[in-house]
Amino acid sequence: MSDLAALRTRLHELDRVAVAFSGGADSAFLAWVANDTLGADRVLAVTAVSPSLAADEAADCAALAEEWGLRWSPVPTSELDRPDYVANGTDRCFHCKAELMDVMVPLAAGEGATVVLGVNVDDLGDHRPGQQAAGDRGAVFPLVDAGFTKAAVRDASRELGLRTWDKPAAACLASRIPYGTPVTLARLDGVGRAEAALHRLGFRQVRVRHHGEVARVELELADLDAAVRRRDEIVAAVKGAGYRWVALDLEGFRSGNLNP
Repeated sequence: MSDLAALRTRLHELDRVAVAFSGGADSAFLAWVANDTLGADRVLAVTAVSPSLAADEAADCAALAEEWGLRWSPVPTSELDRPDYVANGTDRCFHCKAELMDVMVPLAAGEGATVVLGVNVDDLGDHRPGQQAAGDRGAVFPLVDAGFTKAAVRDASRELGLRTWDKPAAACLASRIPYGTPVTLARLDGVGRAEAALHRLGFRQVRVRHHGEVARVELELADLDAAVRRRDEIVAAVKGAGYRWVALDLEGFRSGNLNP
């Protein structure tokens, strides 16, 4: 069972925190509760800015920080300088989180704070080597400590009036590239541009999986009929991002479906 009071108690135990703030439902909920519990002087929200972060997500982090009065620091990270990240093996997320922690740990140290991540209980059962990298470097997962699942995060966020309660899942853009295909700036840019174009067409939950010149588009099952009716718009949007062929995945959106 999740417990908002338990989460607040855990945050009080930590006293000062630096929140890895991607703007997704989990990290946003953690940042808001930490700020509300400890006050802005003891909470620093840190957003890692790199080519793997969609431009819309970076902009929303800034907007949320302004709306909620967060003390916010966008910081550049350099995953693409790490050969093991670029190689895109099944441990890619480990090297991404290692880069994040290399940036966040000094910031947290300067605050006398602990790095906290918005990992929830459901995440523990998925293939997420990044959690190991973060934990090995001293990060703490308060949502797990307080028993929050993804559904519980969304329920509590809605009760608190946070607009992120139903925000679509948005993993890093590198997660759209199959393992073994190197991560490059051009591939991240193509995926990001294609997804942004589909968002502008009104599709909320979107994944564009990169398969060379083919873009495999995943949408919610409820959107598939509309996608077929609007296929000309979708094809134009995705081809405008540089893809030669556009495929609509009839299985619909599945988070993490490229994981082993």
